[in-house]
Amino acid sequence: MAKRSTAYGRGGPLVYLIAAVVVALTLGPVLYGALGGFRSNEQLARDPAALPDPWLARNYEGVLTNSSFWTYALNSTVIALITTVVAVLAGVMAAYPLARYQFKLREPLFLVFVLGLLFPAAVAIVPLFILITRDLQLGNTWWGVALPQAAFALPVTVVILRPFLMALPKELEEAAMIDGASRIRIFWRIALPLSMPGLVTVGVLAFVASWNAYLLPLLLLQGEMRTLPLGVADFSTQYSADTAGVLAFTTIAMIPALILFLAMQRRIVSGLQGAVKG
Repeated sequence: MAKRSTAYGRGGPLVYLIAAVVVALTLGPVLYGALGGFRSNEQLARDPAALPDPWLARNYEGVLTNSSFWTYALNSTVIALITTVVAVLAGVMAAYPLARYQFKLREPLFLVFVLGLLFPAAVAIVPLFILITRDLQLGNTWWGVALPQAAFALPVTVVILRPFLMALPKELEEAAMIDGASRIRIFWRIALPLSMPGLVTVGVLAFVASWNAYLLPLLLLQGEMRTLPLGVADFSTQYSADTAGVLAFTTIAMIPALILFLAMQRRIVSGLQGAVKG
């Protein structure tokens, strides 16, 4: 039993088999789409499961030379960046007093953010549409999509950041206050740098969620203001017969978010571990 445990680590063969199946189910569609972009429609029709033979780059070249693709990519990038900055700044400023200050109704107020995790965006989509387009006059703009997305990212941001801020030693604040630092300076110079793993985690999660958002941009954006997920839907509808081109467009559209997530995966894991420990 000891040798078997050492050979397979803490888990047994069944655990690794299940993990392999999950990885295959997760990466299979991604790899199929990426490889399908290097094939022709005739190859896909003849043998959908085969590898490209020969490898063709014209599908990806057609997407990269399409001006609409770069317009969609710019819109997605700007909206995702605005969403991330607003969600992280508002989230850390909300989590800090909930973590470091003692006041009445602190826990019930935190519970409001926890319950926000259970509130789906689809429930509020009609009131949001009326508020954004009629009252705020932000329809078909970057801010009109980014602000609601940041609001829906706020609960998970507060829930993750609060344990980080609670785990900070009180001696640091006391020493800073003895040196004459104000609470705002303590927040900016001590709390934020020490909670950087959590900030990176919630920032990446907010960026990826905004990049992949579909429902809210679908209702609020039109024409050249549309994002990449909407562009993928339009491209697949307009060129429904060009299956290889659709696969290439879809693959390129998901690359930025995938690269960001893979590059920051260790920070995300450490950030989530710190939140659980806190």
